[in-house]
Amino acid sequence: MQLRINQLARIEGHADLVVDLEKGELVSCRFEVVETPRFFEGILTGLHYREVAGVVSRICGICSHSHSLVSLTATEDALGIDISDQTRLLRELLLCGELLQSHLVQLYFMALPDYLLLPSLIQAAKSDRTLLERALRLKKGANAICEVIGGRPVHPVTLRVGGFASLPERKELLQLQQHLRNLLPDLEETIDLFAGLDIPLFSRPVSNVSLQGDGGYPVFGTHMESSDGAVLPVAGYVGQINERLVAHATAKHAEMEGHRYRVGSLARLNNHHQGLAPMAAKVAAVLRIGPGEENPYRMLLARLVEVVHFVERGIQLIDRLEDYDLAPEEPPLPRRFGSGVAAVEAPRGLLLHAYRYGEEGRLLEADCVIPTAQNLASLEEDLAGRVPEIAHLEPDEVSRQLEMLIRAYDPCISCATHLLRVKYV
Repeated sequence: MQLRINQLARIEGHADLVVDLEKGELVSCRFEVVETPRFFEGILTGLHYREVAGVVSRICGICSHSHSLVSLTATEDALGIDISDQTRLLRELLLCGELLQSHLVQLYFMALPDYLLLPSLIQAAKSDRTLLERALRLKKGANAICEVIGGRPVHPVTLRVGGFASLPERKELLQLQQHLRNLLPDLEETIDLFAGLDIPLFSRPVSNVSLQGDGGYPVFGTHMESSDGAVLPVAGYVGQINERLVAHATAKHAEMEGHRYRVGSLARLNNHHQGLAPMAAKVAAVLRIGPGEENPYRMLLARLVEVVHFVERGIQLIDRLEDYDLAPEEPPLPRRFGSGVAAVEAPRGLLLHAYRYGEEGRLLEADCVIPTAQNLASLEEDLAGRVPEIAHLEPDEVSRQLEMLIRAYDPCISCATHLLRVKYV
């Protein structure tokens, strides 16, 4: 018997799920990524260092800020450019905005319909508009951060190597801070809603990998940390993360030191629960999620805890920015042209960019390691582990539970498909 779900809905990009069973036993389980490859690493080659971040943001309309920020950091590493504390705080605030944007869309519009037994959140609005209106208010609040700091909700236009081309006014930041505080009642309703969901019981141990951070909850950092206890430098990722081609996908699968691993909200929460902001820590306790969580379905709850954390962190960052004049800064000149590596915690997990620049400041080589590509092998193992537990159910329910598991990972297929296959004849 074969279970096939073509063109999975409510994920970013195009993928199919194929499960082969023989006499009730699992033969194979394939998450087939069928998205057309986009060779963005090749597109970047030859660009001047001032152009790279703007182009790389077009890799994705969901995590454009993450790509821009990691690109800038990798370029600054390669060029020997240091940034100011003012720039560092503004960039973190912008990343908070994107994490909120992505998490809220995934929670409300991608995942929640499965638990409401509806094809979309729009269907729920036909009988009660409250849920949809709340989701849109929260999303609007996340957009506001990206508009104030990045110049618009997606594909930021204010970022540049060494700093910002334009800065928000103090009045805008204070209005933004109040806007974030106004989201708290909607967040309380959201927490009550998701706390009542009937999340499937399933457990599979796996290594969780995230940035080590600077003692708090990680968004930027120079070292990767595994729940197995390993701490690895981002600059040495080539010797640690092995990306490989698989026959059934146009996206690579990844292993770290020979083992499959998970990145993203649950990995961050497992590794850095102690770094959560106070309100977020209380929400994690209410939702009973913390270190040692092994149920991938509960990534939804980890994502919700992070929503609270990044709202709270955004308010804190604006408080800190009040200590700065927010004066324009002259872009620093490169001290060298060489190689640089950087990583950020994108919505779906660890995102790495590595660049090599030539003497004229043009990019000679680029490598991008995408969170979804790092998660795909673990996702397939989760699916293969779940199928035997639910194979006795009706086919529609089997399909629903497997789709719920895929959406819990929130794969970003378009980002992940950037390989080039060469056939020798």
